[in-house]
Parts: sequence; C-alpha cells; structure tokens
Amino acid sequence: MKHSKYVTAGRAFLLSACIAFTVPVFSQESILRIGSDATDITTLDPHRTAVSDEKGLISMIFGGLVRFPAGSADPEKIEGDLAESWQTSSDGLTWVFKLRRGVQFHRNYGEVNAEDVVYSLTRAADPKRSSFSSTFEQFKEVSAPDLYTVRIQLKTPVPSLLGLVANYHGGMIVSRKADQELKEAFKLKPVGFGPFEFVEYQKQREVVLKANETYFRGKPKIDRVVFRFIPSEVIRGLAFATGELDLVAGQRDQRWVQRARLWTPPKDQSPVKIDVFGPGEFRTLMLNRRIKPLDDPRVREAVARAVDVQELIKFIGADIVKAGRSVVPPGYAGETDVGPKFPYDTVKAKALLAEAGHANGINLKVVVSSTPSQLPVMEVVQKQLKRVGINLTMEVVEHATYHSLIRKDLSAIVFYGAARFPVADSYLTEFYHSRSEIGSPTQVTNFSHCAAADREIDAARSSPTATARNALWRVAQVKINADLCSIPLFDLQQVWARRGALDYGVPLEGAMNLIPPINEKSSLRK
Repeated sequence: MKHSKYVTAGRAFLLSACIAFTVPVFSQESILRIGSDATDITTLDPHRTAVSDEKGLISMIFGGLVRFPAGSADPEKIEGDLAESWQTSSDGLTWVFKLRRGVQFHRNYGEVNAEDVVYSLTRAADPKRSSFSSTFEQFKEVSAPDLYTVRIQLKTPVPSLLGLVANYHGGMIVSRKADQELKEAFKLKPVGFGPFEFVEYQKQREVVLKANETYFRGKPKIDRVVFRFIPSEVIRGLAFATGELDLVAGQRDQRWVQRARLWTPPKDQSPVKIDVFGPGEFRTLMLNRRIKPLDDPRVREAVARAVDVQELIKFIGADIVKAGRSVVPPGYAGETDVGPKFPYDTVKAKALLAEAGHANGINLKVVVSSTPSQLPVMEVVQKQLKRVGINLTMEVVEHATYHSLIRKDLSAIVFYGAARFPVADSYLTEFYHSRSEIGSPTQVTNFSHCAAADREIDAARSSPTATARNALWRVAQVKINADLCSIPLFDLQQVWARRGALDYGVPLEGAMNLIPPINEKSSLRK
C-alpha cells in the first residue's frame, strides 16, 4: 500500500508537470505542440548553432538560396528556395543566382533581396560571426549586380556548392537590417523568411512560432508551433500519452521504439505513429591528444581496442543504427570502407598500456551530456574501458553546458554526434582539419586536434573531377584512421513519435535539420 501511494503521488506530480506546459487553446487556431529533449536553447542564429534542437527550430524560421525539399535529405533533389534559377560557368568558379521577387522577411523587415544574401553569406564566412566559416574558405567574392541577382566567385571549384547555400547551417539567409538593428539580441529574436515566424522565447520552457501569413509558398495550415523543452523522457512521454503534445523527440533506442508503438492514445485521438529517418547523427569518440596520456599513440590505440562497437550497436538496437566504416559517416559521397584497423581486443589493449608505461591503468576525465541519446552509451563505454584499466571520471552536465565545456578542451574524450551535408568534405573539414581545431580562431568541432590529412582535404576541394576528389578523400580517411584521431562508432537515426492526426503534408524520407518537416503543407486534425 505504501509503494502504491508513492507511485500514485509520482504520477500526480508528473501529470501536474505536464499540465504546466499547456497554453490557452483558441478554437479557431491550429496549435502544434512539440516536445523536445532539450533543457534550453542558447541561440537561434543559424550561422552559430550546431545543436540539433536549435537546428530544428531554425529550419522553420529561415530559408536559403536553394533548399532540400521538405521531407528529403537527398542532395540530388535540391531545388530553388529564394533563388528561382541559377547558372554556373564551365570552370565551376562562377555561380549566378536569380532571386524571386516579393519574398518578405518576418516582422515587417521588408523584401528579401540580393544585398541580404551577400550580407548573409559574408557573415557565414566570418569566423567571428559564424561556426561554419571554414566551409566557405573557397569563396572569393559574393556580389549583387542588382537587387535580384547574386554572383558567387570561387577560388577553386567547391564540391557540392549548392549544399553550402541550401537551407542548412551557413546557407540560411538572415535579414541584414534586423541583424544590424538587434545586434546580440538577434540570436533570440531571429528574423528569416521561412514558413513560421518567431514570437516568444521563455528560458528553459518553450519557444513559440506563428504562421508566416506572407510566406511565398502560401500561409501554413498550422497557426502556431509551441516548441517545449522537456528533457525528462518520463515527463515527455506522459505528456504525449495524455494528449498534451502532438509530436515528441523519441529516445533513440530500439526498446523505446517498441514501447512507444504500444502507447494507447487518449479517447478520440488517432493511433500513434513512430518515424525513424535519416540522416543519422554519426556518433564518434574524439580522442583529445592535448590531454595526457592520449598524446601517446599507443594509449589511443589501447582505447580504440577496448571499445566494443558491436556491443554498443546491440545495446541501442540494430534497426536504428548503422555501423561506421570510416571517420566519414555511412552513405556520404566519398565515404570509404577503410576497415577496422584497430579491432576490439582487450588483451592487446592491456599490452599497449603496459608498453606505454601504464601497466596499472590510467584515469581520464570526460564531460558527458545528460541527454538520453548520449549518457547511456557513455556509461557502456565507461564499463568497456574499465575492463582494460582505463577509468573514466564522467562529469555529467546538461546539454548546453556540455557543448560549452567541450569547446574549452576540458574533456579527454568527446562523444559527439552530428549530421552534416552528406559529402566527405563537410565532415573532414569540420572534424579533422587543423583549421577547425578547438582553440584556433576558426574552431569548429575538431576536438581531437587532428592534422593528419590537411593536405588531402585541401587538395580535394580544388580537384577537377569527382574521381580525383574521391581518391584524395580516401587517403585522408586512411591517414586519420591510422593516426587514431577518433573512434567511429555508428550512425544513429532520428526517432520521433506523433499523433496520427498530425500530417506532415509530404512524405518523410529524411530531414537535414533533424526534425520532421513542419511546413506550410503540414496540418493537424482536431
């Protein structure tokens, strides 16, 4: 009886927590309520964030010169967004984009024109204002011959240039006027031209968007989007199960998917649907050679041989992961199967530690995110490493703090998951080129301080043919793997649960911004 009383009290507490997230619902409005696993956001500046939850919101607010069609992550299907047409010179060094007329920024910031595009791409290439500046290094000049024409001059041909100017990361177009007026405040009062307009941000609670009534593709069918921060899987699941949420970030775990499929919706609601889609976030253990004894290649090899990737895949669920074959994610253009050069071998791992002078083992301090997609995996890794005498002292922090600390070189091993434009150059540049290493003026996400393949990465960008680029990318992957900059693990697919009443309006094949497509065609039946 005592146990039953505590359970009942706990359920009541969780229910009250869910109810606290509700907002007034006006009968004439269609309100989509999304539950994310984030604790909070730090920015909605598209040129600054690399955080999954922030990217999802940004994808509803902003657009690019071109775009991945809603529901697609296929670079072969890229289509016009602000640009209605484009041409490129025979040498691949000049691109000219013709813009749509009449496209309006939110909050009466006026028509989007070529000057805004020039400002945005220049901003995206500036390391002081952008986290993605290194991907624009081959841009020589961006100019506006007139208000509806943009010309991009390149130093050398860029593999998949359209991916750089798509509705993703640095390709997002911001309002020049709004950015200059709002300055620092722009990051939490963003202005774009996408289907939804920013309304309100409440710290550690929610972000509210509303339909962009002047959206050039037509006013969205959903009037408001309420994007709530609910890091607790239990509370998020209960809020969804009781009908307080329409769409929730699921736990990327096969057991969770199986349980979620059994959820019974409240009365008069359509059956629950589970969406598993790509691109996945490629999970990798970055080995920080700035922190001893990881500067010793024998120690890095010992760590690599102590990690049992197959055990990790079995723990998560084979249906929602793809094993890594390289330091570049599976399926990216230029990805090469270089094989497991350092396969799981605890006996060899112990011998390497002893050879390096650490027969009694080593201690490593690591920073770990508390999110359900990271912490459980790192707990398994911690147990695996302990088998060979590598002891991880884990500082578990909420996700925003994790991102801050790992960018200060405070973690010996960084467990990182990311999706990028699906071509080898994007991943190699951001994670393994010395220009992107933490601490440099152009730092991005090179947490290992790797510089093993700078020459090949740079040379591939100026290679005249795909065959030549692929050959250089292959050499780069082999070198990075041999230098043990990181331990590739697996590609983790996106998992979301939704009420059957929510119709995305398009088939869901993939989503570069890691959230189901919420666009002008999406609808929510009452």
